[in-house]
Amino acid sequence: MTTLIAAIANNNALGKDNDLIWHLPADLIRFRHTTTGHHILMGRNTYESIGKPLPNRTSVIITRNANYKAEGCIVVTSLEAALEIAKEDSSPFVIGGAQIYREAINLVDQLDITEVHHDFEADVFFPEIDSSVWKETRRERFEADSKNPYPYSFVSYQRR
Repeated sequence: MTTLIAAIANNNALGKDNDLIWHLPADLIRFRHTTTGHHILMGRNTYESIGKPLPNRTSVIITRNANYKAEGCIVVTSLEAALEIAKEDSSPFVIGGAQIYREAINLVDQLDITEVHHDFEADVFFPEIDSSVWKETRRERFEADSKNPYPYSFVSYQRR
């Protein structure tokens, strides 16, 4: 059961200048809890924005550069190769970035989305979630608080 996990704004914004454009500790905690112990599949830019392999996860980096090296990570040249490496994992996660999301949204079984209820200026965006393909199965809404400056929702989708 491969899952695409992302945090997106109202306007489908993902990031700007290869970085996150908001800080929601609740989302980071959820991401860590959800992905720990699993393969995380990501593009090179996403890996470089993180800067290191995330603890207690198998980091698989997707890049067209066959000579790319990242200590402690597995490097492949296609999403299909990354999915093949992760096939023994019962729940691998595609964690971005935008180009990988555009490819993966047609291949994964479920979406695990944090909706940040705010519009942001961005240079990368998440693809539209097509309701004829995806069925919302769960939603939890949270208001902004002293640690999380924007209201947000955790939303799960299953492929129809």
